[in-house]
Amino acid sequence: MTAAAAPNELLESHAAPGIDIDVVVESALWNAEPGSEAALRRAILAAAVAMSTNAAELAVVLSDDASIQTLNRQWRNIDKPTNVLSFPSGAPRHDGQPVLLGDIVIAYETTAAEAAAEGKPFLHHLSHLAVHGFLHLVGHDHETDPEADAMEALEQDILARLDIPDPYRGRDSAA
Repeated sequence: MTAAAAPNELLESHAAPGIDIDVVVESALWNAEPGSEAALRRAILAAAVAMSTNAAELAVVLSDDASIQTLNRQWRNIDKPTNVLSFPSGAPRHDGQPVLLGDIVIAYETTAAEAAAEGKPFLHHLSHLAVHGFLHLVGHDHETDPEADAMEALEQDILARLDIPDPYRGRDSAA
């Protein structure tokens, strides 16, 4: 091969064929962003490659603020919408069977509002949230500063592989 592979081709050629992503569009609001499903699949496959994840299944639910607020209240005791929630399954791996990683739920209105407020393309922000959610499914967290720094570094690396700018660039370090 004499020419370098494009990022999409590179991902497709190195993505574990055993990654099964079920996308459930729960809210018609997502119709406003027709490239959403492809962007999140690409982001999750990039995260799976980066984390050497294979033979796995997960679901992504494209939801709205009302639905995610209900989940946030039920599971985190926080009665407000959020951008993304992850629900790791904790299922054990059985030889020869894909592991069920869990579910990622993303709210359209919050995602769109954040992207607009930060001056980012919607699909870049969606990709970041998909990567963030995936990292939670495979065991990463950001409860402590060292955990947050490590998780952010992984997100930055994975998004760079997708030619998506650093989502943390320019952020207020006091936040």
